Amino acid sequence: MSAPGATGISIGCATCHECGRLCRVPLQGFGHGYESACSRCGSALHFRKRYSLQRTWALVIAAAICYVPANLFPVMTVISLGQADSETILSGAIYLLTSGAWPLALIVFIASICVPMAKIIALISLLISVHRSSSWRPADRTRLYRTTEAIGRWSMVDIYVDTILVALVSLGNLATIEAGTGAVFFGAVVVLTMFAAESFDPRLIWDNCGEVRA
Repeated sequence: MSAPGATGISIGCATCHECGRLCRVPLQGFGHGYESACSRCGSALHFRKRYSLQRTWALVIAAAICYVPANLFPVMTVISLGQADSETILSGAIYLLTSGAWPLALIVFIASICVPMAKIIALISLLISVHRSSSWRPADRTRLYRTTEAIGRWSMVDIYVDTILVALVSLGNLATIEAGTGAVFFGAVVVLTMFAAESFDPRLIWDNCGEVRA
């Protein structure tokens, strides 16, 4: 029976990153060329995800770079009677607002503009806090990470709308809808932030908290 507040490292336990099984790990020699294997699936065990910070930084930086063209380039082009009208994410939300569909405009604005930016800022703040060995409110930072991870896929609502419209609206010279360059970059932002949240190890938040527990 372990002492209250004991960590996995302190009692020699590690969770398998493949199957989720909690395994006993011999501390002697672990991390010095010796690797223990999961008793269920045989995968190598690690107390923390290997190169978690490096991978997360790379993915977050790539997502931040893609976020700029995702909002500058059109995500959708409507061709009606030979005339093309391109819309970016923001101009589309403004059009919905001025057309009276403010609930839909609010959904597009929050899901397609605010949420991706918030995810990038949240991940960067978590990375910086780990690099600075911060012990400030680890429970709240863990909740921030869980929220960021949970809302990741909901940013795809704009891409879903574009995909449905492109598939349904194809009337030759009368009306055609084509996906724009911005949709590609926006899809990249969503996927990269989801991978970044997955690669970040939230247990790193607690590694520098001493005896602080939540």
